[in-house]
Amino acid sequence: MAEKGLARAKEIYENRDKRARELKAEGKKIIGYMCIYPPIELVTALDFVPFRILGDINEPITKADSCLPTIVCPFLRSSLDMALKGRYDFLEGLAGAHVCDVGEKWCHLWNYYIDPPFHHFIDYPHVVHRASFDYLKSGMNDFKKSLEEYAGKELSLERLKEEIKVHNEQRALVRQLYDLRKSDPPLISGTETLQVTVSLMSVPLEEGSQLLREVISEVKERKDGPQKKAARLLIWGSPIDNIALVEMVEGLNANVVMDDTCVGSRHYWPDVETTPDPLDGLAHRYLADLKCPRTFRDTTNSYQEDLEARFGYLKDYARDWKANGVILESIKYCDTTGYEVPALKDYFDSIRLPNMYLEHEYTMVALAPLRTRVEAFLEMIG
Repeated sequence: MAEKGLARAKEIYENRDKRARELKAEGKKIIGYMCIYPPIELVTALDFVPFRILGDINEPITKADSCLPTIVCPFLRSSLDMALKGRYDFLEGLAGAHVCDVGEKWCHLWNYYIDPPFHHFIDYPHVVHRASFDYLKSGMNDFKKSLEEYAGKELSLERLKEEIKVHNEQRALVRQLYDLRKSDPPLISGTETLQVTVSLMSVPLEEGSQLLREVISEVKERKDGPQKKAARLLIWGSPIDNIALVEMVEGLNANVVMDDTCVGSRHYWPDVETTPDPLDGLAHRYLADLKCPRTFRDTTNSYQEDLEARFGYLKDYARDWKANGVILESIKYCDTTGYEVPALKDYFDSIRLPNMYLEHEYTMVALAPLRTRVEAFLEMIG
């Protein structure tokens, strides 16, 4: 841990399991979680260390193909493949959630094939209704009891409230980090930001917050940050857990100044509201406040109003970060993201924000042909 700030973030990003294995050797119990939906406030409140399960675009998928069809999400196939190859053998358990149908099956396959000491699955509603919150709160309470049983101790509501506050403090630091990308040129690149967010998902909460403070201080003071470029882009889509795509875009005449993905802002943006019963605040944050294609919102009086209700926050992102173009990206076979694209393109067209759609395999090789398409798009908006 000699490195600090951006160098430390890069070190963790490139060897994400190293710190987790060190903590395990010290007696800490590491709980893996899939996607952004398991409420990790409950995990840390009982002194477990949460660790975001990601894939590896540099690792060919071999073993997972005997468990999942090849025509489903390669991101999930990759992460299961890594587990089957022992890459996640430091995890004490898994916290899963119904983020999509393939994600649900993935959780059960992990339990069956990996057989971790701890396993819990939360069945999330896909609609935002009053009954949905009651149902999810009940599911979160079951998760709490499951963690308590495994930890051998009870979790008081006051302790949970304290933990929520600490998580909200980290989220505020992430928003401060993203604010540094509002200037022209941005003070921190999209590539560096992704390395930081992946690092936060790989270390204990307090350690991650200290890393954020170091990065923010360093970025504000350095003189060799990103250069001014013609395009300021917002990237929206399915998980981007490797810097290759963002790095490719920023290697052209563009700065990636904002993102809406679940390994970026989507994971950290909304706080948990303070409520007498903290499970109410958690249920509202994870169901209503998180902006993910897997959740349906109430319809309005017209298609255009529906678009505004569903995607209006992206217009705010584009305005606040002065984005003049949008890249919509989706991993192949990610139906949840792919089905959202036509309506989202309609929305961006209606507000006259140039946009393009990239569908790609979850491999390094698949990224190379995208470069020409991105170059053409940048010429159009430049």
